[in-house]
Amino acid sequence: MPDFLKRILKVNALTITVFVVLLVCGAYLSKVLFLEVMELKTLDLRFEFRGAKEPGPEVVLAVVDERSLAEQGKWVWPRSKIADLITALSDAGAAAIGLDVGFLEPDPASTSHAIGQVENELERRGMLDEELFTQLENIRIAGDYDRILARAIKESSSPVALGFFFQMSREGVGGVDDNTLAMQLENARGARYQVIHETQRGKDFKGLPGAFMPQANIGLIANSTDYSGFFNMFPDSDGTVRWMPMVIKCQDEFFAPLALSTLRAFSGEEIVLSVDEFGVKSLRLGRTVLPVNETGHLLINYLGPGRTFPHISVTDILEGRVEKERLNGKIVLVGATAVGIFDLRVTPFDKIFPGLEIHANVLENILRKSFVRKPNWVAIIDLVAILFFGVVLGFLLPRWKVFSGGMLVLGLLLFHIILAQVLFSSFGLVVSLVHPVVVILLMYLGLTIYKYVTEEAEKRLLKGAFSTYLAPSVVAEIMKNPEMLALGGQEREITAFFSDVAGFTSISERLTPNELVQLLNEFLTEMTDIILEEQGTVDKFEGDAIIAFFGAPLEMPDHAARACVACVKMQEKLALLREKFAAENRPILHMRIGMNTGLAVVGNMGSATRMDYTMMGDTVNTAARLEGVNKIYGTYTMVSEATYDQARHAVAARELDAVNVVGKKEPVKIYEILGLPGKVAPKQTEVNRHYAKGLEAYRQRRFDEAMTLFSAALATLPEDGPSRVMLARCQEYRKTPPPTDWNGAYTMTSK
Repeated sequence: MPDFLKRILKVNALTITVFVVLLVCGAYLSKVLFLEVMELKTLDLRFEFRGAKEPGPEVVLAVVDERSLAEQGKWVWPRSKIADLITALSDAGAAAIGLDVGFLEPDPASTSHAIGQVENELERRGMLDEELFTQLENIRIAGDYDRILARAIKESSSPVALGFFFQMSREGVGGVDDNTLAMQLENARGARYQVIHETQRGKDFKGLPGAFMPQANIGLIANSTDYSGFFNMFPDSDGTVRWMPMVIKCQDEFFAPLALSTLRAFSGEEIVLSVDEFGVKSLRLGRTVLPVNETGHLLINYLGPGRTFPHISVTDILEGRVEKERLNGKIVLVGATAVGIFDLRVTPFDKIFPGLEIHANVLENILRKSFVRKPNWVAIIDLVAILFFGVVLGFLLPRWKVFSGGMLVLGLLLFHIILAQVLFSSFGLVVSLVHPVVVILLMYLGLTIYKYVTEEAEKRLLKGAFSTYLAPSVVAEIMKNPEMLALGGQEREITAFFSDVAGFTSISERLTPNELVQLLNEFLTEMTDIILEEQGTVDKFEGDAIIAFFGAPLEMPDHAARACVACVKMQEKLALLREKFAAENRPILHMRIGMNTGLAVVGNMGSATRMDYTMMGDTVNTAARLEGVNKIYGTYTMVSEATYDQARHAVAARELDAVNVVGKKEPVKIYEILGLPGKVAPKQTEVNRHYAKGLEAYRQRRFDEAMTLFSAALATLPEDGPSRVMLARCQEYRKTPPPTDWNGAYTMTSK
């Protein structure tokens, strides 16, 4: 018997139990990232299983939606319009108003500065009499939108809480002197906690979110109200917003978020914060204690998906089309929900969720005292559960048959999952779901393997019996019921489309949020219109990226041709946009496109309650890979051979190369789409002729001849990226020839 087998056989059930329990306890205490992310996902599932809840009547949202933009004009509006909104809400009897909008710089639409310059010039020329001065002053005051807004806030019978954000680090802020920092802190004073109990040791606690400086509202507006709050949010590692920071520390001062400040304006109660050496000890609004953790974060009890709270279009309020009863006595949160201008967030209920509605959920939690809690003492419950399941399984599994043990494990899994869901849905208590499940599964796997090793022959063990226990129930279920994999989808031949803007990260860093949104919105609108024009389906937007497909849900035999024509039109349209952007001194955009044609699963995918019409499969993955391959060849529109074969009559293209794509066994021939037939420039046509001959010589290992042909292509068109890449590759292969079994394809080293 081999030595390693003898060592395995010396292991007993007690050793396995102790090892597994200590391993999982260690993973729990050290917060292993993978398990923590899984835990976060189970929390999202608990929200979904609990379902949506009806909010109370106190909170409504006044939203800048698409209809508001259509009727009132393009965002950002003059602040005089916001002043009209404040006045309308005040007249309607709103109990409090929270603005999820920052007024961080003077209104550029204001005419007061220009009128002031006219006054100065007239006075310098001796042409300014008292009557003219009075008239100009009246005009200047009427055009001072910041002052108009400040007056509306100050005179409002409804207390107004202003929103602002914190610069969390010095990076990107530029040179900030002490006077500027002091001014920003002063303008953010409405967000300071009124009562703070901070012990001497509490001053040394470093766990609170710390900011470099507030980016507060301008002084004129900030001084018009006693209430303000930050609207910073910090997503978890998977990008989902589950916690709201209730405290941010800046320059040894403590600040409250917009939701809490709005609620303070509504209730008139003071906020009391206590901090000791272990972090936030307590946070209280009046008599309501908020269950924050030691870093001052509140776990948000989301009531449901977007539009769970009443949405009232701002344009209806401004135009007097809203009954006063809908606003009277309400806490009104004002913010944007129109696509392209609102703050996109991911929540347990929605992948696209307005940040405004997150503030509403926090406000509702505090009003109703309907919290979900994960207090520190829950760690004791979690560790006891891990120990309990480990000991029970360690005692029973070695004594029970495999089937009986499997039923026991299944029962314990169901018991814990149901218990965790009941505690969450009925009591708002969040206990660990993943770690007890992991200990159950590891115990079952470990002890089952242990039993098999000790009860079966050595030969069977050495032939890989361990692999038998890798999720056999899942495999068996899928084999018995293959349609499970469809989840409402069907296999269809489509052309998958992926696009991405080159260097978008660096572009976005140079723009303000408003400039970035406007640029991205205009670009995506133009590109999307072309896709829809060619009867394509837009799957989703991921930042600057567009994911789409042609051939579903509508069947179309020419989907590949339509997709290629759409690409040509998109690149032509983007060229016109580049001219426009250059004239406006805006960033220049270049878009890379990758496409592939083949079978894929398309349809409604997800759960019974939440589905997306999307695509999946190898065809889709290959299209995504080809989008990135453009970077290597200096191209912008790349398709696979499968796509080009079906679209060669509709577009002009050239074969670039064959590549061994990550995740595929066979090389993929790739083509660059150059334009519509008959519309390719003569120089490009000549380059194509040299390139095709060079590619043929390259594949036959005649690298000297290939270099001559690629050089001829570059002599005709020096900026031709593929010719430059292939010339360099030939030079490299002359020094280090490819292996004898080389198939002429270039091997991709990354996705």
